[in-house]
Amino acid sequence: MASTVDLHSLARDRPHDRGIAIWLLLCAAMIFAMAVIGAITRLTESGLSIMEWAPLSGALPPLSEAEWQRLFALYQTIPEYQEINRGMELEEFKTIFWWEYIHRLWGRLIGLVFALPFLWFLVTGRIRRGLAPHLIAMLALGGLQGLLGWYMVASGFADRTDVSQYRLVAHLGLAAAIYAYVLWVALGLLMSDAGAGPRILQKALIAFILLLAVTIASGGFVAGLNAGLIYNTFPLMDGDLIPAGYDQLDPWLLNLFENVDAVQFNHRALAVATVVAVFILWLWARRFPLSATQSNAMTATALMAALQLGLGIATLLLVVPVWLGALHQASAFLLLSLAVWALRSLRPMPSPS
Repeated sequence: MASTVDLHSLARDRPHDRGIAIWLLLCAAMIFAMAVIGAITRLTESGLSIMEWAPLSGALPPLSEAEWQRLFALYQTIPEYQEINRGMELEEFKTIFWWEYIHRLWGRLIGLVFALPFLWFLVTGRIRRGLAPHLIAMLALGGLQGLLGWYMVASGFADRTDVSQYRLVAHLGLAAAIYAYVLWVALGLLMSDAGAGPRILQKALIAFILLLAVTIASGGFVAGLNAGLIYNTFPLMDGDLIPAGYDQLDPWLLNLFENVDAVQFNHRALAVATVVAVFILWLWARRFPLSATQSNAMTATALMAALQLGLGIATLLLVVPVWLGALHQASAFLLLSLAVWALRSLRPMPSPS
């Protein structure tokens, strides 16, 4: 009888959690799609096609031929056009423009889909104690991501033909962090009755997620330097396991972030290490008495890591076709999703007091 009373009390304490969780999962799905659109924008070299930051008026596309010509004229002033795309026709410009426009428009839609329901949930008192600070933090991080996106794009308007790889990685990293945060809270609202797993296994899974985050960031440097367009063989790089030009920059630390040879090798090594680590973790987890959900989450994470490595190798061997590069980005976020699910199943959200 005591357990029945506790369950009824818990249900009264959190009657709106499921609705809030579904809303957050929708936002997470939109962020996932945003990551894929961002990958396509990067792979098609479309990111510098819009040179104005107009959060409100920029929601409308060009509506006249004169406006198209004005925007194209702005693009023709930057090094990317002058050194790489000189002679591009207006119709070609429109192709890259639309990818960047869709990317920015989708970001605005995410903001609306998050902000408007949040205000409604808040005003109507549907957000339980302790949850509001998390939602406010998500809103603030979303705004910061928009600013960081513009800061990244602006780096390509002068003195270089592309955006800064450092700012690109920061933009990608913040997107992944926001995505994981939203997913973590949403799953916690849906899984708060689950039993906790062994604490040592939780710590090991956190360490794996940190390794995965570093691997994703290293992929951002590969994208930022177009490092996937060289050494399109695996596992050797021009006949060597470690390329001869790995340490050609001085000081040495710059090789990790600015040397295409080192950046590609590091991403390869981290990807393999990530797969090895998750399979060791999966085998070790089998020693513990886990629930079906916890066991399934661990297995799915390990299998997805292996698939992600295979997609990465295929992307490299085929010299980064746009569709496969975008799929590789999507699968990285899917792997992150499964790792967050696995950790959440082991570490449920505390019930409200």
